[in-house]
Amino acid sequence: MRLRNGTVATVLAFITSFLTLSWYTTWQNGKEKVIAYQREFLALKERLRIAEHRISQRSSELSAIVQQFKRVEAETNRSKDTVNKFSDDTLKILKELTSKKSLQVPSIYYHLPHLLQNEGSLQPAVQIGNGRTGVSIVMGIPTVKREVKSYLIETLHSLIDNLYPEEKLDCVIVVFIGETDTDYVNGVVANLEKEFSKEISSGLVEIISPPESYYPDLTNLKETFGDSKERVRWRTKQNLDYCFLMMYAQEKGTYYIQLEDDIIVKQNYFNTIKNFALQLSSEEWMILEFSQLGFIGKMFQAPDLTLIVEFIFMFYKEKPIDWLLDHILWVKVCNPEKDAKHCDRQKANLRIRFRPSLFQHVGLHSSLTGKIQKLTDKDYMKPLLLKIHVNPPAEVSTSLKVYQGHTLEKTYMGEDFFWAITPVAGDYILFKFDKPVNVESYLFHSGNQEHPGDILLNTTVEVLPLKSEGLEISKETKDKRLEDGYFRIGKFENGIAEGMVDPNLNPISAFRLSVIQNSAVWAILNEHVPFFGNLNSTSREIYCR
Repeated sequence: MRLRNGTVATVLAFITSFLTLSWYTTWQNGKEKVIAYQREFLALKERLRIAEHRISQRSSELSAIVQQFKRVEAETNRSKDTVNKFSDDTLKILKELTSKKSLQVPSIYYHLPHLLQNEGSLQPAVQIGNGRTGVSIVMGIPTVKREVKSYLIETLHSLIDNLYPEEKLDCVIVVFIGETDTDYVNGVVANLEKEFSKEISSGLVEIISPPESYYPDLTNLKETFGDSKERVRWRTKQNLDYCFLMMYAQEKGTYYIQLEDDIIVKQNYFNTIKNFALQLSSEEWMILEFSQLGFIGKMFQAPDLTLIVEFIFMFYKEKPIDWLLDHILWVKVCNPEKDAKHCDRQKANLRIRFRPSLFQHVGLHSSLTGKIQKLTDKDYMKPLLLKIHVNPPAEVSTSLKVYQGHTLEKTYMGEDFFWAITPVAGDYILFKFDKPVNVESYLFHSGNQEHPGDILLNTTVEVLPLKSEGLEISKETKDKRLEDGYFRIGKFENGIAEGMVDPNLNPISAFRLSVIQNSAVWAILNEHVPFFGNLNSTSREIYCR
């Protein structure tokens, strides 16, 4: 009997191993097919782009031919002898060609007609990397030759060293070398491949540079706004560089953030940026600003890059990039019949500023020859007073009197911290979830670095289970039950409340902080309640600073 049982166990183990291997093989084959399909799709897309380019070129050639026919027709109308030289069929064709007036939609080639002279004008001359796509954030770093010092290596180290391993899989850093000097470009590429070989091979870092045919003639530009001829050329080329980089990056991820090659970053910058954007996913924003300097740290949703690139191409010779961005916002939301203050309020809905700044400018020597720029972001040195998290839909409320607009709603959305005037017995803070969540532990932290004394005192932590009756809980937990069905599971000590949640109380419908005695100080809830799952998710940690 033991032998039979052993035999059966062996057979079952073999079958299980076979099924597991079969499943893995099927999954692996499926994954390889998906990758193959993606490559075919990208190849098809490139062929379509080339075809579109050729169609535009042929369209221009046909337009020129039609114009010649029109001139011929004009000559034939003036000379009867010339008319007699053409057959009736030829005259009929000429009449049909010259009478048709088809409309043409303006395109990139209208603003940059020189691109039609070379089919490779919009193809990177250098393209190094794995072509990673499907990430959350694409970081674009344009770099050009600097006479004194390059800050590119330091910038990349700051960005990469402050990424966690899982974050390195969810982003792409695209370095755009805005030069056509082959020797210089190859030198930069060699340095980057030596310093960041691992990051390039993994797909985290990509390097591109434009072909020489991408740039138009920049020698006869109109001098505007008091800028010198050299500065006008510099800012015009810069606009074109941004456009090329944006076009390349657009289909790689959900968001695109514009950076520079002479910056440093704060710790946890990636998670902060991503979660802040997710908190605002239901709002119609166009620009999220993570630095107050120039074009540094400006993030866009990938689909919006089409409009931005088209707009910049229309006016790339007229104004710098940051001015053009402001004009886009003006066109979208400002009413010419309203005053400037109304316009600023409307633009603020599309252009949302995150504080403190996550990026700091460190370059002293500009890429514009001879320019020294001592620009620093004063907001960069300020502490991060709240930590951004993605919370589930919930109704939040409080009986506390809010101070200077630091509302609980903004706190829950990750936009601010909650600040209330002196709590009294009976006051509460309530988080009522749209869908119950499973909670494993919690951490609430009141007060912040600027106001460490504004903490919650004599305050308890309470939860409301989805089902208050029939719970299989210990006597100790039963004794914590309140008359309204809530369970008191903890309290604040020195401004902090932390602990575990009895698994048998899950899922949780609401969290409540109840003030049981009058307080002598104001209160700051420095961070909203994060890391909740939904009813079907695994248990998560509750954590609030």
